[in-house]
Amino acid sequence: MVADRDSPGFMIPVPPETASHAALAPLQEAILDRRRTLRATRAALSVFEALYADVHRTEQPALTRLSGEAVISKALDAAVGGCREQVRTAHPGGGRPAHVLQEALTRDLGNLRRGIRQRTIYQHTVRSDRTTLAYIEQVTAAGAEIRTLAEVVDRVIVFDRDLAFVPFSDEPHHALRVQHPSLVRFLVRGFDEAWARSVPVRPERAPLRTPVITSDLQRVILRAVVNGETDASIARRIGMSRRSVAEHMRKVSEQLGSTSRAQLGYLVATSGLLDG
Repeated sequence: MVADRDSPGFMIPVPPETASHAALAPLQEAILDRRRTLRATRAALSVFEALYADVHRTEQPALTRLSGEAVISKALDAAVGGCREQVRTAHPGGGRPAHVLQEALTRDLGNLRRGIRQRTIYQHTVRSDRTTLAYIEQVTAAGAEIRTLAEVVDRVIVFDRDLAFVPFSDEPHHALRVQHPSLVRFLVRGFDEAWARSVPVRPERAPLRTPVITSDLQRVILRAVVNGETDASIARRIGMSRRSVAEHMRKVSEQLGSTSRAQLGYLVATSGLLDG
């Protein structure tokens, strides 16, 4: 409806198309104006995006996923070649396979000859593994430092204080290369804290299984029993065979007079064996 100019106070009906145009035209103009503003803003931002990309084009990503044994091996070789001062490594799971140790031996001896300090943490159970001990004897004679703990949380390799490798998942041959300064610093601190609690391995001295080592292993096993873990879970965590864990449980059960796993957990928790 529009006002009738010839008859003040009266309205004249108009076609719907005319009314739609009058009502929608301002909205369409506003939309067009917003689109022009959007295009102008995108054009301005694209200049900064291109500049940012050019500046960071040569930078390495902070986190890089590596898949495949060959890919990981090449990345480690490159890291070894670029190492300047120190390598920190932690290996869970007990004794290591002979072929892995042979490959590591060549690389580690080369590092040590270059004056690179090498510190490695294994689990106490490697002290009963002849293959790993043979490797330890060779690298320690060349200057490496080896220590053990009852538990090693996960595998980690840190080169100096600016590059690290950690597992990407529980699946084998999947690693994460870490180059973020804060993350690498966090890994270094975690390693150094574990190193301070670990026990040195000196193959030329006997015995390798000292009372401290035995006590550490027993404490971890008994604590796991109290927490309700299975023999298989305990074995994986401390790098010991399931049969050895079961035998240890049998001896403790006889000592405490336990007739069931649940009773054993209760007796261990209340016996004072975990005190201190």
